[in-house]
Amino acid sequence: MTERVSDTLHASKADVWYLKEIAFGSTESKRKLKIITQNFNGPCSFIAICNILLLRGQIEILPYERGTVSYEFLAQLVGEYLLMSCPDIDVSAALSIMPSTTKGLDLNPLFTGPTSFRPAGEGGELKLFEQAGIELVHGWLVDPESEEYRVMKHVRDYDTAVTLIADADHVTKGQLLTQTADVWGGDAGGSSQAEGSSGAGGGPSGYASHTSPCDSYSEKDKEKIEHALVSQAFLDSTKSQLTYHGLFQLASVLQPGSLVALFRNSHLSVLHKREGEDSSLYSLVTDHVFLQEPSVVWERLEDVDGVGSTFVDSDFVRSTPVGGDFAGHTAESALQALEMEANPDAALARQLQAEEDGRSHEIYMRRQRQQEIRRVQEREEEERKRKNEDGASRKSKKRKDKCVIM
Repeated sequence: MTERVSDTLHASKADVWYLKEIAFGSTESKRKLKIITQNFNGPCSFIAICNILLLRGQIEILPYERGTVSYEFLAQLVGEYLLMSCPDIDVSAALSIMPSTTKGLDLNPLFTGPTSFRPAGEGGELKLFEQAGIELVHGWLVDPESEEYRVMKHVRDYDTAVTLIADADHVTKGQLLTQTADVWGGDAGGSSQAEGSSGAGGGPSGYASHTSPCDSYSEKDKEKIEHALVSQAFLDSTKSQLTYHGLFQLASVLQPGSLVALFRNSHLSVLHKREGEDSSLYSLVTDHVFLQEPSVVWERLEDVDGVGSTFVDSDFVRSTPVGGDFAGHTAESALQALEMEANPDAALARQLQAEEDGRSHEIYMRRQRQQEIRRVQEREEEERKRKNEDGASRKSKKRKDKCVIM
């Protein structure tokens, strides 16, 4: 009974989001507004859409004094905005897509363009962003100057890379993922994204020049294995789903003053490029732990892992959180320290949740690969049956022809 009550309370809290007051805009037109903070593993996609519309002044939460909002309230607000500002779109279709944004989007970024995504399924979620006039971007890009670009420009997107890895793992009978370094010689098909060096042994990336198991494969399979090794190395070295080349590309393609939805770490956040001399990129801080920290509004996006990122306030001045003096701390370490001071139990729960999320991600990736391997095996089995049937049919035809001739 206690567990059921606890689950109910957790679900009810997860469906209600707290509001935080910030200021946004140029010096002449700066205005106060409420943004939506994210609690537990809240729907980052839907919250990002709503916060961008709030920052643009396209929707407004009233009365201003309210401290929380629900999904139903926000869905109605966004639906009314689409109805009034986008008369040509099918609002009912948009509203039917909206609930899926609360559960996470199945996005498939292309490694060659910051605004390029291949929709998964019917791609309705991407349509919702388009209808709301919100650009979706990512920085998970391969550097054209790197050795791996030769392969990744053909692999192109994440889903294809996962399928290729699973396919090659099947060809090698499970050796690709379990014994990469030992079997394939040296650095397993390349290096980290930052290094960008080629594979060992002077041959194609990822192959040793000495005799190795790859000698027994056809040229087509060798190429598949090589591309899979490079793809695996790229995914392993860019686990934050952001590269320095991608960061530079975002800084160059985004217009000053723009507000876009950034896909990173399998989440969506609000990304802003300031106008004026400071053209840095800033991510809106929506974590619930900073609800009572008015000086923590944006996080400057300065590196791919968040190690050197810093918090700033509404004026984009370095933060001075009331929770303590965090001078010299990175955004990540300040967040951990604030959580520990405010609520040690919550901090521990968050740490355990992060570890669980990491394990879940690994399980998800493993399942994806296993599913792809099964699909490959099924295709091969069907092809083998078809060839056997064709062979039997040809033999039967020869026997019949022979009888006729006799």
